[in-house]
Amino acid sequence: MRSGKYISQVSKDKIPYKAFSPGNLPFKINFDEELQSLLSKADLALGRLDGIAETLPDVDFFILMYIRKEATLSSQVEGTQATFADVLNAEAKIEDLEIHKDVDEILNYVDAMNYGLTGLKKIPLSLRLIKEIHRLLLSGVRGEWKEPGEFKKTQNWVGGTAIERASFIPCPPQEVMAALDNFEKFLHQNSQLPVLIKTGLIHSQFENIHPFLDGNGRIGRLLITFYLCQQKSLDKPLLYLSDFFKKYRQEYYDRLNAVHEKDDIEGWLKFFLEGVATTASQAVETSKKIIKLKEADIKKIATLGRSTIKAMVVFSYLFHTPTVRVKDVEKITGLKNPNALALISKLVKIEILKEITGRKRNKVFRYQNYVNLFE
Repeated sequence: MRSGKYISQVSKDKIPYKAFSPGNLPFKINFDEELQSLLSKADLALGRLDGIAETLPDVDFFILMYIRKEATLSSQVEGTQATFADVLNAEAKIEDLEIHKDVDEILNYVDAMNYGLTGLKKIPLSLRLIKEIHRLLLSGVRGEWKEPGEFKKTQNWVGGTAIERASFIPCPPQEVMAALDNFEKFLHQNSQLPVLIKTGLIHSQFENIHPFLDGNGRIGRLLITFYLCQQKSLDKPLLYLSDFFKKYRQEYYDRLNAVHEKDDIEGWLKFFLEGVATTASQAVETSKKIIKLKEADIKKIATLGRSTIKAMVVFSYLFHTPTVRVKDVEKITGLKNPNALALISKLVKIEILKEITGRKRNKVFRYQNYVNLFE
C-alpha cells in the first residue's frame, strides 16, 4: 500500500501484535473528477475567508475568539468536557463561577496555538517547534506524565485498555524518527501537490505516525492551521476544522482509519476538503455577522449621551474579554462604583451586556450576542 504496511511486533510481555509502519511521503494521488471539484471548492472558500479578514474590525480579537473555540472543540474531540463558556470564565478569572476541572487542557491548547503561531514568524514549521508545542499542550494537565515534548520510546495504541485489544497500533517506536524525518522533509519540500492536498496528507500522516504518547490528535489538528499560515494560504489564522471534525466525529475517525486499513487516501482527502470548504464558508458568514453586530451596537451606544465615551471603552474591551464584573469596568474606565454599575446597567438596558448568574451580588455580565456567534 502507498500509505504503509503492518509489521509484526512483540511486546515486552511477549504479546504479538501488528503495528503500522507509514510509507514515505509524498504519495501518488489519483485526482479524479470528484477530488478536483472538491479542491476547487475548498480553494475558493479559503480565498474568500482570507479576503474577508481585511474587512473585519479588530481582526485579532476575532482570531482570539476562534482560537478559543477551536481549542474547546479540538479538546472535546478527545473527550474533554469543559465548554466554551468555561474557557471565557476561566480567562476572565471569575473564580466564583462553576468551571469544569478540565478547562486547563483547553487553556493549554490556546497557549500552544499562540506559541506556534508566534514561533512560525521566527522559524519554519519543524519537529523542534512541534515538540515545544506538545510540551505546552500537556503541561500540568491529564497526560503530563506521558513525556511532554518528547517523541515516544515505547509503543502506544488507540482504543482498548491493552495492546491486544487496540483498534489501531501506530508506528513502532524504533521507526518513529525515520518516519518523522521524512515527514519534516515533506513539510519543506517544494512539491507540485496543491497546498490543501498536502495539508490533508500532513494531518493523516502525523496521525499514522502518532509520535507522542498522548496529544497526537490535538497536535495533528494544530498542524493544519500552522501549515496553511506558513504557506501563506492564509494571511491570518482563521481556519479551524475541529467544529467539522467533531460534528462528523465517526466519519473523521473512519476516514483516517481507511488510510492505513484500505489505502483509501483519496477518501480521506475528499472528506478533508469538504471540511475546509464548509468551515471556511461558515467563518465568512460569522465575520459578516460580527461586522453587522458591531455597527448596530455602536449606534446603540451613541444614544447614551455623556456615557458614550466610557461605554465605547467597555465595548472595545468586550471583543477581547466578553465577560466582565463591576470591578473590571472600574479598572478599564477609571469609574468608581456606583458610576461603573450605572454604566453597566445602561449597557444591559440597550442589550449589549447580559447578566449571566442570576445573583443579587457579585454579578457577572457577558457580551452574549457576540459570544453566541461562536457557539
